[in-house]
Amino acid sequence: MNRALKVGGWTRIKGGLVSASMLCLLMVWSGSVLAQSTSPAQMPATAGQPQVPPPATVPTVASPATPSMMPRVPGTQLDRVVAIVNDDLILDSDVNEELRLQAFDPYHTQSEISSTRAIERLINRALILQQLKLQPLEQPSDAEVNKQVDQLRRDIPACSRYQCQTKAGWDHFLTDHGFTEESFFIRWKERMTVLSFIEDRFELGVSIKPDQIQIYYEKTLVPEYQRQHVPAPKLDAISSQIREVLLQQQISNLLQDWLKSLRAQGSVVVMHPGEEAP
Repeated sequence: MNRALKVGGWTRIKGGLVSASMLCLLMVWSGSVLAQSTSPAQMPATAGQPQVPPPATVPTVASPATPSMMPRVPGTQLDRVVAIVNDDLILDSDVNEELRLQAFDPYHTQSEISSTRAIERLINRALILQQLKLQPLEQPSDAEVNKQVDQLRRDIPACSRYQCQTKAGWDHFLTDHGFTEESFFIRWKERMTVLSFIEDRFELGVSIKPDQIQIYYEKTLVPEYQRQHVPAPKLDAISSQIREVLLQQQISNLLQDWLKSLRAQGSVVVMHPGEEAP
């Protein structure tokens, strides 16, 4: 079964990208742990029927920047420190990169995330990367990464203007957004690793009962179709999609609680302009 997960603005379905109208909110806890997306898994649209985005929150974990989560080195002058997560530094340059990475989300809207929200994503990412060091996970192969990057080149709307299906076009797109082919590959691979970690840690403990699917269908989905004055599909036709949405919601909640506990157990300091790192 495919499992859709949105992290750091990206959607992963056990081996590929999924085309959905905006899973953008498994990601940013705008100001705490998650940011929201328009929809974690859209109901299938049939002729004359709208795509109904379920009100699910899906966690988003931003990709780790190789130079960003570096240990503190006394006496070393770096660009401005914006946060310290258990002795790992998050820098202005990391925030800038996180903002630039929005262009690679096939489902992002015109509204861009703020620097504050980007910092929250990076803090959550740092916490997860630190746990990955304690619980090593096999990284995806280069072939798996290349497969997803190839799909990404087809899915990013702006890529049609760049002709990203060609190497020259893709290189141009990367350059215009401040990346090289190598640096972007590294970041995408790191994202895939983080997503695998989240899935392995949380999805086995999640189960969805038939009555939960029935309630979601009757209380959420059908009223939305009625609001748009179109007939709702039969429950049997979309029960599997509803199950995926509910799974995502539960995984999101578990991830949010876990990250909150990591913050409470560790040390997270957000630096404001003018402040000096301790």
